Amino acid sequence: MTENPAPSVTEELAGRLFEAGLGAFELATVLLGDRLGLYRALAGSGPSTAPELAKAADVDARYAREWCEQQATAGLLAVDDPAADPEQRRFGLIPGSEPVLLDPDSPARLVPLAEFVESLGRVLPALTEAFRTGAGVPYGAYGVQHAQAALSRPCFVGQLVQEWVPQVPGLDARLAAGGTVAEFGCGEGWAAIALALGYPGVQVDAFDADPPSIEAAREHAAAAGVADRVRFVVADVADPALTGRYDTVFAFEMLHDLAHPVAALRTAHRITAGPVVIMDERADETFSPGADPMQRFLYAASVLHCLPVGRSEPGSAATGTVLRPDVLRRYAAEAGFAGVSVLPIEHEMFRFYLLEP
Repeated sequence: MTENPAPSVTEELAGRLFEAGLGAFELATVLLGDRLGLYRALAGSGPSTAPELAKAADVDARYAREWCEQQATAGLLAVDDPAADPEQRRFGLIPGSEPVLLDPDSPARLVPLAEFVESLGRVLPALTEAFRTGAGVPYGAYGVQHAQAALSRPCFVGQLVQEWVPQVPGLDARLAAGGTVAEFGCGEGWAAIALALGYPGVQVDAFDADPPSIEAAREHAAAAGVADRVRFVVADVADPALTGRYDTVFAFEMLHDLAHPVAALRTAHRITAGPVVIMDERADETFSPGADPMQRFLYAASVLHCLPVGRSEPGSAATGTVLRPDVLRRYAAEAGFAGVSVLPIEHEMFRFYLLEP
């Protein structure tokens, strides 16, 4: 009896690409379910037939049936009796799936990833041209500000004040006593809002160069009741004309996207005598092929989004998503900081740095 030969490289690679394509397709069906309110309807009414779900979510019944069957086939929904008549099968949420599919404050909610896949269809022609010419692709072309905000919101709402700030030496007590904070690259404002809610005596000035993000941030701040203490400003933090005086500066997952990160760090150095806290990707110290899924994710994001965005201005540093600690130390030194230390904050995706004046 002969042993089956090991799969060839061709077979393994073809299988891997098929699984990747299948994952992208299924992610798109999850986005459909989210946008159409299908998961929310199932959460509200419990297990339902396809016609019942269609009525509850105000969608076409035939499409609802196909979506339910696809979701059950993919293991994303439960079904009570697969052998029942198609119109009588009852589909429901799998217990424990709610944080992933429905809770905007859950770190497990990854549905917004699908919006990045969607955006690539819009920018792929521009991205292809950028690779040929060395140009960039502007951030606004991607239209993913809401998705980025949705992915980062759970960390800011549930960890920033509760876990992260207390691990920066002296910062929790400083903010508890009041003062002023600047946040660079605030996006839709969830970090600034969390700081204002957690430290009622603090005034936050939050800056971002993307006007739609600032508009959304102002709406979120008003809804949270902190619009009187959080000021959102459309501004380029690399602009040497940006002024102010702050007790601390935060920059959450934004430095690697900037065309001019050193200029932004010079701004931070100039406007505060207090701590400057940088949160950026937990990139490996050195390049290594065959890396773990997180490093693969960072590089894919860099190729498709962060590097092209960073190169959309002349003279770009062209950092990309994979901002290694040594690169950040070099940027900080060029900006005038005496040193950089890594804070003892554990997170699967992010590394936290304290820049020393």
